[in-house]
Amino acid sequence: MEIWRKLPCLKSDLQLLFTLTGGQCFRWKKTGKNEWTGVFSSRIWILSQDDTHLLYKVILRETTDPVASPKQRRKGNARKHLVSNRLENEEKDYPSEKKPHTVQGKCDSNSNLNDYVDDEELLKTYLRLDEPLQDLYELWSKKDLHFKQAAVKFQGLRILAQDPTENLFSFICSSNNNISRISSMVEKLCTLYGTKIATVDNVTYFDFPHVSALTDPSVEQSLREAGFGYRAKFIHKSACQIIKEGGVTWLQKLQTLPYEEAKTELMKLPGIGAKVADCICLMSLGHLDAIPVDTHIYQVASQRYLPHLKNYKSVTNKVYNEIGEYFRDLYEKYAGWAHTVSTEWEVTELGKPVQVYQMDADMACSIVSHDN
Repeated sequence: MEIWRKLPCLKSDLQLLFTLTGGQCFRWKKTGKNEWTGVFSSRIWILSQDDTHLLYKVILRETTDPVASPKQRRKGNARKHLVSNRLENEEKDYPSEKKPHTVQGKCDSNSNLNDYVDDEELLKTYLRLDEPLQDLYELWSKKDLHFKQAAVKFQGLRILAQDPTENLFSFICSSNNNISRISSMVEKLCTLYGTKIATVDNVTYFDFPHVSALTDPSVEQSLREAGFGYRAKFIHKSACQIIKEGGVTWLQKLQTLPYEEAKTELMKLPGIGAKVADCICLMSLGHLDAIPVDTHIYQVASQRYLPHLKNYKSVTNKVYNEIGEYFRDLYEKYAGWAHTVSTEWEVTELGKPVQVYQMDADMACSIVSHDN
């Protein structure tokens, strides 16, 4: 039986639209009016909200079968994009118990108190709900008039605490790409190399693959056939290098390193340059002072904060570092978070498309990575 659970949470503390669809993570899809479905921690999550609460459902893995090989997955079936057939419920402001989801899997219910508590803690951690966002907004508004203006329009934008493996390979996919296509590539990675979780409303969901699943010699060619282009090589070679460094343990170690050291280590991987490394540091390694800089961020910085940078024709290493240091001095500990909120508003003010989550992926700090 499906159960909607509730967490007290004001919309000023969390806006799902801004947080889930702004280019931080590429696995959340709008599956109904005021409803989003995504995957993390080997669970399918269905989220909604009203003015005072965050509502959520959790669907656990339906099987413990090992991951199938890409050939087994494709045998007898043409590859297709499994996230294209979602059913939308547009009749309610948020999902109703009268319109249950069709689930081929295990719905996590509150009959098991331990599961209930674990799920709640996972969700709170993922959304960083323990961070006092309204207090932070007030602090940042005192430091920066531009942020104060941004805060009016972009309340409740939170930086997600993502799994480093998924975040890293997702942003390798982001090179010269837009959000829609990145999302498609990430789902293909999961479908080809991840483990099945369950089927909801005729859509099958998979875990993000383990790093080791991406090290097989056949991976690069398979991904090229799936439309990844040159990114296929970066994904395969980075996976091999991560395993050589120690696998997931190495990625977890980066969370304990000082920001600059973690960034330097990431940039040793094929397909990861400064911008993508900063996105990974910010969104999954806990380095909330990381500032990803691209040409649009440069335009904002040169017009609003550092006018002397207008003399530069491109974002050189010097310019990149100066912009990052400026905002770290301005916002301090949570500089990357504050800068993300401010940038969404600033981009709007500079005449770009109104909603960042509809822009080119580099507007979400995920543009061209260096070919290492």
